[in-house]
Amino acid sequence: MLHFAVCDDEPYMLDQLAVWLETSLGDLGCREAVLRRFSSGQALLEAGEDFDLVFLDIQMAPPDGLETARALRRRGDECRIVFLTVLRERVFDAFEVRAFDYLVKPVDPARLRRTLERALEDLDRRQTRTLLIQRGTAREVIPLEEIVYCEVLGRKVYLHREDGGVLDYYDKLADLERRLGSGFFRCHRSYLVNLDHVRGCGEGQVRLSGGGAVPVSRLREGELTQALLRRMREREG
Repeated sequence: MLHFAVCDDEPYMLDQLAVWLETSLGDLGCREAVLRRFSSGQALLEAGEDFDLVFLDIQMAPPDGLETARALRRRGDECRIVFLTVLRERVFDAFEVRAFDYLVKPVDPARLRRTLERALEDLDRRQTRTLLIQRGTAREVIPLEEIVYCEVLGRKVYLHREDGGVLDYYDKLADLERRLGSGFFRCHRSYLVNLDHVRGCGEGQVRLSGGGAVPVSRLREGELTQALLRRMREREG
């Protein structure tokens, strides 16, 4: 399920953008999507929701679009932001908050659709390459290739990274397994390993890049071998 937001203080523009986006999402076959409308930056911030893509008018009553985008970034929100404005010179402000795109009003529906298509493609790629985690009030985006293995202790998951660092946060290993996808394998009730970092298996241990090792259940050793073969075919494809 994807979550989108449109934020504009002009009611007509807000409604028009929402209609265009809903129509385009339907045409592009994106049925599992939720679109929320906000008439001010403050309302967007107070919603406290995680959005995949936000269309944000720059010229609004305080906080304006740029201030709203800064607030989103300060709290760790990595959503894709598309700015809307009548002022072309504000395009340079968009770089400050890592905007995905910049549309000049009056918005061209065809241009809006192209931006939406690019955003959906980017979302699809990033969903398979990164993991978004919540740590306290902050969110972090972790490239999957950097995760060597995941370990659960009590109610916390520990992400062991390629650089030797460890990130901990509250999650269930079963939920994390679903989010990580086929590139990870649950070798033990308390461990998930990144198949790209597996270097061998034997004597009840999975040997990992960097010299580390984690336990593997005896009944899962054969499944691990099959998972590694599937992963090799995926990479070759």
